[in-house]
Amino acid sequence: MTSGDSFLRDFATLSAFGATERGGVHREAASEADEAQRRWFEQLLAGRGFTVRYDRIGNQFGLRETVPGAPYVLVGSHLDSQPRGGRYDGAYGVLAAAHAVHRVAGTGGTALNLAVVNWFNEEGSRFTPSMFGSAVFTGALDLDTARDTTDPAGVRVGDRLAAMGQTGTEAPVLADVAAYAEIHIEQGRVLEETGTTIGLVADTWAARKYDLRVLGDQSHTGSTPMADRQDALLGAAHLVVAARALADELSTPDAPLHTSVSRMAVEPNSPVTVAREAVLNLDLRSPDEDLLARADATLHERIPAIERTARVGIEVAGAQRWGVRPFPEAGVELARRAADELGLSHRRISTVAGHDSVHLNAHVPTVMLFVPSVDGISHNEAELTRDDDALAGVELLTAVVRRLAAGEPAGG
Repeated sequence: MTSGDSFLRDFATLSAFGATERGGVHREAASEADEAQRRWFEQLLAGRGFTVRYDRIGNQFGLRETVPGAPYVLVGSHLDSQPRGGRYDGAYGVLAAAHAVHRVAGTGGTALNLAVVNWFNEEGSRFTPSMFGSAVFTGALDLDTARDTTDPAGVRVGDRLAAMGQTGTEAPVLADVAAYAEIHIEQGRVLEETGTTIGLVADTWAARKYDLRVLGDQSHTGSTPMADRQDALLGAAHLVVAARALADELSTPDAPLHTSVSRMAVEPNSPVTVAREAVLNLDLRSPDEDLLARADATLHERIPAIERTARVGIEVAGAQRWGVRPFPEAGVELARRAADELGLSHRRISTVAGHDSVHLNAHVPTVMLFVPSVDGISHNEAELTRDDDALAGVELLTAVVRRLAAGEPAGG
């Protein structure tokens, strides 16, 4: 069996955990499907000579230590998925990391130790915020706060991880990491439309994310006069429209703005009751920080009018933000040289989506790579990356890890 056949076989096995009838996967963080795949991945790593460790937030590490006392080249992504999501998002990068590190460790002669990581709850669909495990790892999210986070059913992160037996204290910490590398599907159409195999990620778009609470007053949908209603859902609907209007009004070809409302919880969510509360996630992203700041200011300027129109109050319950973050140019150049040696077409590209690499990039030299997504589809059961592109990505990641493990600089 060739190395490519081995990867595709393992990926097929991985894709069976939480598989949906339409070819996707449903395995939110710490679900039964996620727990099962993490146990399978632990066995795969152990069977190939890795020492498996977990940290206190459930990040899963596979260690290959050959240089006592040396730091690690850390490589990985995440195995959890969105509800009824695609089988490539995150999972491809974790498995590619395992294969790349195994190949490099098998050749010997590295100056640094090697480690694979499966970050806990990157998607943020069950426990918020997203990029959860890497945020704790890098200090962007307090450990105790993270462990006390609950899902909509009241299940606490710390309790669920304890029940899974997937926490520990002997895993690497940020100070042990010399460099980080991650490969991911693009989740866009640039590579496919330009006939390019590899995206060399040069920067990430800026983002501002808000959890907004719309506060109204519960009443009867039939008998309450329209003038008396304080409908939280109506206020939330105005926010949805306002978010889209910002993108329509402010985007330009050179400075796009992406906006969305991606989740909403309504109380009491009864068919005959005007909603007393709606909680929603509102997301603004752009490669232009000035445009993003203008959109953000405009949004907040329009909130008082929405409150008056719907007779509701609107509160900011939580916020996440980051600016445009370049990845180290030395890492982009390292990956470019490796791609050239392998004869793989490549281009510089930005990431619009957030990734665990965004957190790591603020602290250690970080290399981020993309492979094509068919039709740009992601967070959808139809998500697809062709086998030849997936295998090319594994080959490139292996070459990048080999260079990093030899001590080649990727930034500073």
